[in-house]
Amino acid sequence: MASHKPAAGEQMICENRRARHDYAIDETVEAGLELLGSEVKALRAGEAHLNDSYAMPKKTEMYLHNAHFGAYKPSSFFAHEPTRPRRLLLHRNEIDKWAAKVRERGYSIIPLMLYFKNGRAKVKLGLGRGKTHQDRRHDIKERETKREMDRAVRRR
Repeated sequence: MASHKPAAGEQMICENRRARHDYAIDETVEAGLELLGSEVKALRAGEAHLNDSYAMPKKTEMYLHNAHFGAYKPSSFFAHEPTRPRRLLLHRNEIDKWAAKVRERGYSIIPLMLYFKNGRAKVKLGLGRGKTHQDRRHDIKERETKREMDRAVRRR
């Protein structure tokens, strides 16, 4: 699947490219992040990655775990912990709906990308099911056949 192109007013920080490879994403939602000042400064400097990160509902809230927001050098004394759990800002009905799917049907909530939208940090979350080895092979086969068709069209 192609990567997300930032819309007007959006500035991409980082993308979890591995997520679409490892998971079949069924739904997506945009969530705000509750951040400290040094974390926002680190994001503006591009010091973040979403490798091995995930979101988990906890009671009536949703938290982002293992997302690495690098250190912002000028705030060294008041620096934040790079991989602390961060609260996600979602409506209660969205949290309840996704939490039910995670509990009952074996879905996972995976952050797909981090970006600024009108000056505010946002994360795009995907509700996905883990792909099997056969699913991955099928995706590779589809990608190769599409590539071959494009080559044949260009040759004509």
